[in-house]
Amino acid sequence: MTTLMDLYDERVAEGRIQRDPAQEEALPEFERIREALANEPPAKRTGLFRKPKAPEPPKGLYLWGGVGRGKSMLMDLFVESLNVPVRRVHFHAFMQEMQAELHRLRGEGVEDPVKPMAKAVSDAVKVLAFDEMQITDIADAMLVGRLFEQLFQAGTVVVTTSNRVPNDLYKDGLNRQLFLPFIALIKDKLVVRELASERDHRQDRLKGAKVYFTPIDNTARAEINRVWQELTHGVEEPLVLHVKGRKLELPRYHNGVARASFYDLCGQMLGPGDYLAIADALRLLVLENIPRLGRNNFNEAKRFVILIDALYEARVKLIVSAMDEPESLYIEGSGAFEFERTASRLREMQDASWGHPPA
Repeated sequence: MTTLMDLYDERVAEGRIQRDPAQEEALPEFERIREALANEPPAKRTGLFRKPKAPEPPKGLYLWGGVGRGKSMLMDLFVESLNVPVRRVHFHAFMQEMQAELHRLRGEGVEDPVKPMAKAVSDAVKVLAFDEMQITDIADAMLVGRLFEQLFQAGTVVVTTSNRVPNDLYKDGLNRQLFLPFIALIKDKLVVRELASERDHRQDRLKGAKVYFTPIDNTARAEINRVWQELTHGVEEPLVLHVKGRKLELPRYHNGVARASFYDLCGQMLGPGDYLAIADALRLLVLENIPRLGRNNFNEAKRFVILIDALYEARVKLIVSAMDEPESLYIEGSGAFEFERTASRLREMQDASWGHPPA
């Protein structure tokens, strides 16, 4: 039987990851869950007409630590090793999905929609594997407690990463006292473990690397593809965000890293709320094919400015390919003067130290 340590050693031997003692110390917690699920006994029948009683599921895992310490990579290995139905999803995207389903069921007159929502999830998967659990929205804060209580009762195993210790979830949030039972639930149902690596592996991969490619040519495309491969190891899927009842899809996504074209994000009718949702969901964005801006694409240029502002404020790492240097992207038209701030931010975001600081 292939263990998680076996998979980890294989990745090291292949040169895909670098050995890290802190990561190795966290592996037994994942292996504990994998082994328990692989050897789970069948449900016991307690009576002739009673539904078989499911065995007690293993405790889940709450793995927290700074950005780039390898939490998502360990989650990759864990999900790959499982032989039970599992869903791997960014926590923000999952909660957006749950809010949309809550709204739909209430519209249909369902009195207590949380129960059928939880049942649909637990019927579909045995394990929920979340990337980057964080709570910033009061609507999510009010929903997670009841939702996860139902999921745990159904035997769903939750494994999640986070940049924050549980006690700091929804810190200083509105009506936080109503959220505190969820923190207690997390501590009861999940083993809380810190991944205390001294290394930021994500920054190591980009340290000293070029992140702004111009002009847009075969060399730039090849470099963007190389960086993307290093960041994702070829594993990607769409990320669907739910913003005010609408679906916003980023076509290529993996573990907090997304890749999209200028047209994907600025050629569509998107607004500040969309860009804030994108910035909240990502740690790094690869944005390709930024054209020269001006009178002919004024609306797209305005959206681009809003996008960069949102990414900048959230300290999202940015890798781009563009037709020209930042100062020469927008040299004519009524928005050229205002674009000077955006050009300055694009320059600042090229610095090797730029990016979301560890929590």
